[in-house]
Amino acid sequence: MATLEGWLVDNTVTVDDKSDKILEVHSKEGYTNKEIVDLMMKEITGLKRETLNHAVDLYNRIITESLLNGHPVNTGLFYASPSFKGIIENSVWNPEKNSIVINFQTGKNLREEITKTSVEILGEKADMMQVSDMWDLKSGLRDGTMSRGYGFGMKGRNLKVFGDDEAVGIYWVSELGLEEKLLDYQLTLNEPSELHFNVPQDLAEGNYTLRITTQYSTTPQGLKTPRSLEIPVKLV
Repeated sequence: MATLEGWLVDNTVTVDDKSDKILEVHSKEGYTNKEIVDLMMKEITGLKRETLNHAVDLYNRIITESLLNGHPVNTGLFYASPSFKGIIENSVWNPEKNSIVINFQTGKNLREEITKTSVEILGEKADMMQVSDMWDLKSGLRDGTMSRGYGFGMKGRNLKVFGDDEAVGIYWVSELGLEEKLLDYQLTLNEPSELHFNVPQDLAEGNYTLRITTQYSTTPQGLKTPRSLEIPVKLV
């Protein structure tokens, strides 16, 4: 029996409901005719690869020619039929305005197999924040030290400060738990893969936790609930 795996992701239609999730298919390696023939070879040991390649190529060519000569095709996996798109002006076919469309519907055999397929939920889809490099723009050091009053740069994934939740922003958290939030004008480059900002002059020297909180994601709507990344740094 086949199994489809899926990840839980935010339902972007219901923006206000932070608990509303939909299931996104866990996409695996795509198959071409080559991979399909490889799988056929594992089950059919009495035929040569050249024979199977020829059969698959011939099958595809016959279906293509049938459709483009006006014959609907029902393979059991799909039902396909040709149609035209666009307005015909002055009874003349114009390739710039008119086109041929092949319409596909799920076939009976595939529908039956779908009802037998199990679904496995893998959990929340990982769209992690990550820092791969960071540097002090004054000293050039890449050891997590920051020079007060100077710039600091970071590279990574999903770092962009984005969203209207009040928690969104960049914070310095002291060892006593006191928080200092970066002002908007101090953020000089704000991209998913790179951040540049100016370190406040009035922060005391010492060890801090740098916390980046954002609702950024690869979807235009962003995350419903902010997420954070924390990094140990030292102000000098």
